[in-house]
Amino acid sequence: MKKKKMIFIAAVFALGLLASCGRAANENSKTSQSAAGDSSQKIQVIASFYPMYEFTKEVLGKEGTVQLLVKSGVEPHDYEPSAKDIANVTKADVFVYNSPDMETWAKKVTANLSKKTLTIEAAKKIKLVELHEESSNEDTEAADAHAHELDPHVWLDPVLAQKEVQTIADALSKKYPQKKAVFQANAENYIAKLQKLDKDYHAALDPAKQRIFVTQHAAFGYLAKQYGLTQEAVMGLTPDEEPSAARLAELKKVIEENHVKVVYFEESATPKVAQTLANGAGIKTAVLNPLESLTEKEQKAGENYISVMQKNLKALRETIQ
Repeated sequence: MKKKKMIFIAAVFALGLLASCGRAANENSKTSQSAAGDSSQKIQVIASFYPMYEFTKEVLGKEGTVQLLVKSGVEPHDYEPSAKDIANVTKADVFVYNSPDMETWAKKVTANLSKKTLTIEAAKKIKLVELHEESSNEDTEAADAHAHELDPHVWLDPVLAQKEVQTIADALSKKYPQKKAVFQANAENYIAKLQKLDKDYHAALDPAKQRIFVTQHAAFGYLAKQYGLTQEAVMGLTPDEEPSAARLAELKKVIEENHVKVVYFEESATPKVAQTLANGAGIKTAVLNPLESLTEKEQKAGENYISVMQKNLKALRETIQ
């Protein structure tokens, strides 16, 4: 009996020793993971609007998840973050946006972020151009009749889109050096697709003699410059502004003199102005998508930046001939 008691005590002691060793190993493992940045943990990213979402998702790959801040159907120019939106961004590891000239609300968000959250301005290394805008108020004095804004729509140029992707990859690589090889490889693969897109645009547009297109939304300036085209915008950087009668008359003359066949508008904005201009000139309207958002239906159907830009190219070829 005494012998059995001694064996039982020894067994309990051994189990306790094993448990203690297990706890110590577990603590050492946690310490080691913490010191290494816990490379197994998924990176949580919030991206401002659709192109930033896709570019980041392509670079991140399986290393994390990307959440879209400006939901489909919401106009990014008019978006204002709620308290809940700001709170969600503060919890993220990374926040990606295009530029403060597009996301004018970005400063409000980034002002609340701690050093824990990496902020990536994708267009930071791209020089934005100034857009000369006509005032829609015909009573405005001549000296104040024009406004000057920086055009943020760089993502619509496949070449500048490559720069944005690389900026995102470089910033993620710096914050997570243990994942650098993955991020750079992912970026390289996606940039190859953008390079193919650029070649498709050149092949389709370079031979054209008629190189002017008319659009309701002045979002395609960078694309036009990249491929030697001329964008004639009905009005401004935001799609729902109202043009002056003088501007409509001027555009009607441009359409007639250059045999322009289409006035472009975007699906998320009212086509009323584009339709009025097209009717007056006796031509049709068509969609040119600025890719500021994609509907859930479009995303579920497999639409993405590349596929929509291919559709834009097909639409442009109706008048760029």
